[in-house]
Amino acid sequence: VQVVESGGGLVQPGGSLRLSCAASGFTFRSYHMSWYRQAPGNERELVATIASAGVSTNYADSVKGRFTISRDNFKNMVYLQMNSLKSEDTAVYYCHARWRAMEYWGKGTLVTVSS
Repeated sequence: VQVVESGGGLVQPGGSLRLSCAASGFTFRSYHMSWYRQAPGNERELVATIASAGVSTNYADSVKGRFTISRDNFKNMVYLQMNSLKSEDTAVYYCHARWRAMEYWGKGTLVTVSS
């Protein structure tokens, strides 16, 4: 099983980034996929979730209207489009897969929002 995030980096406040997560080794289309983040000194928090079929999504209040989660069940990919980035969005972003009691985590990608 592999869950690999990419797309992090340094961006100025107000800018945009698109994170990608490539999954393999499990039945991707059956899994709910989420993005979490963890800022220095903080607990890991849920950012966004997309259901297995890709119809239902949920977002943390802090990112609603700015972030969009999507998935491609043919490519086994999940994405997080982040717009209007703020300094408080700085964190390591993790991709998470869950189906019943099974779950997998990626190692994370760092997003730094700074001028």
